[in-house]
Amino acid sequence: MLSHIYVGINEFEPAFAFYNAMMTELGTRLRFSDAAKPWAAWQPAEGARPLFIIGKPYDGQPAACGNGQMVALMAPTRAAVDRAHASALAHGGVCEGAPALRPHYHANYYGAYFRDPEGNKLCVVCHDAE
Repeated sequence: MLSHIYVGINEFEPAFAFYNAMMTELGTRLRFSDAAKPWAAWQPAEGARPLFIIGKPYDGQPAACGNGQMVALMAPTRAAVDRAHASALAHGGVCEGAPALRPHYHANYYGAYFRDPEGNKLCVVCHDAE
């Protein structure tokens, strides 16, 4: 269903450090990184899509967060949710909801919410039973 997601950033180096550490915890792999452009992308360990891309906006204007927008990334396990959330906070992220079961979504929804250093809202979630 998805080809790629592009999240606008203003400061490449801290954004890259944040996302690269978090994506490692989710088992993804870096597809490319070019600080001169600046942009970087990650992909699933198996397969080429979907891509998760960070970069400066193409129109040259500053990146800005949208109200009500969020990207939710799949985690392979609940432990990966915990590790990704901890990594996000260790690299400048801000907690918007600690890792926990959220049965109001469904019985096995285990997720964590946070913002990246630029304010973009993210979720990391595992939908599987323990």
